[in-house]
Amino acid sequence: MSTSVDDIDRTIINILKKDSRTNFTDIAKKLNLSEGAVRRRVKNLVDRGVIKAFTLELAREYSVMAVTFVSVSPAVPTPEVADKLVRIEGVEEVYEITGAVDIMILISVPSMNDLNKVIEDIRNVNGVSETNTSIILRVLRKP
Repeated sequence: MSTSVDDIDRTIINILKKDSRTNFTDIAKKLNLSEGAVRRRVKNLVDRGVIKAFTLELAREYSVMAVTFVSVSPAVPTPEVADKLVRIEGVEEVYEITGAVDIMILISVPSMNDLNKVIEDIRNVNGVSETNTSIILRVLRKP
């Protein structure tokens, strides 16, 4: 599966990253292409696995976001633990990382009660020896 992209593909990706609802006609006008050409390029990017999903981002008042750092017991392989963690409801992303801890988890849930449940579910995964959770107060992105 090839994931190489050209400058036009990169521009389309950047437009969709800012707003995945941007219609193909508007993208075509920005790039001086036909709507059909943009549609084919996006389909090709999806088919090749470059674009994995079109998602939505909820406003802060609709969710509680947190980062949980996880230390894994040396007796259990880190990838085995990570594979279990990514299946927990409310866990959005799991990163195996270097440093003082083994795994970083991004959590997004509707309420603090739901966050407490997710953290408890994380702690109950075999191999998790310690967790440290920080609630995200504000998200900034590159313009």
